[in-house]
Amino acid sequence: MEKKLIYFLCTGNSCRSQMAEGFGKAILGDRFDVRSAGIEAHGLNPEAVRAMEEAGIDISAQQSETIRGDLLKRADYVITLCGDAHDNCPAVPSDAVRDHWGFDDPARAEGTEEERRAVFRRVRNEVRERIELFSETGE
Repeated sequence: MEKKLIYFLCTGNSCRSQMAEGFGKAILGDRFDVRSAGIEAHGLNPEAVRAMEEAGIDISAQQSETIRGDLLKRADYVITLCGDAHDNCPAVPSDAVRDHWGFDDPARAEGTEEERRAVFRRVRNEVRERIELFSETGE
């Protein structure tokens, strides 16, 4: 049986959606095909890679991609992670579950290096908690 597809979408597919893809594969990968994309492709953010590495998940081989129509058409779940993607996401198939999980953009964090890293860690933990909840409840 083919796994259901979860498609995490964000603006640039560099931080939040990459973290969601990493946790999604680790937590949901036995049941779901987990992908991510952006309205634009901004490249994989090195701070996101570092934050995920601290959590024991290597996302360094993931690619920053724009939304693919073929994946969007066959997605069972389309989950936007930022307001821009929520507002500008292309049409989603009527049988797909569309949900919005808003997270702060860690790439916009300001302050010292340690303060910026703390924002990446906080957002990473929030993404993990939300995916764990989805894993338990399907919502």
